[in-house]
Amino acid sequence: MNDVAPRNSSPDRTGTPSIDSVSLAIIEQLQEDGRRPYAAIGKAVGLSEAAVRQRVQKLLDQGVMQIVAVTDPLTVGLRRQAMVGINVEGDLDPVADALTTMEEVEYVVMTAGSFDLIIEIVCEDDDHLLEMINKRIRTLPGVRSTESFVYLKLRKQTYTWGTR
Repeated sequence: MNDVAPRNSSPDRTGTPSIDSVSLAIIEQLQEDGRRPYAAIGKAVGLSEAAVRQRVQKLLDQGVMQIVAVTDPLTVGLRRQAMVGINVEGDLDPVADALTTMEEVEYVVMTAGSFDLIIEIVCEDDDHLLEMINKRIRTLPGVRSTESFVYLKLRKQTYTWGTR
């Protein structure tokens, strides 16, 4: 077993932590099964359980990854998902900040192109979606227009970015 200290702690020129191949392999193991024991991960990547534990903690502390339970919205009563493109007048930050406080909003992305912001929202039903768009999003100061893309069926959703 190799107990070499992690070499992924020094940031690159952009301030982003650099990640070595062993840490990427640990992340990949956790992407496959977030409850995989550190001993099993260590065996797969050639480190001791303690070394894996240290690397995982460092990756968490650096914000490189999170370990979370991912639910299927349908099974927890959230039957309507939509992507919403938003055009904003003026500064994007206040609108983006307001959107991030909304529980139904899963992510907020500032974009270049047809929309200034793109968000994903998850709602209980069509009435909830209408309330979100009409009463909460369109009424935000600075929101000029919205375009909604209602999900009919989700065909693929993965969380393997950065390792494959």
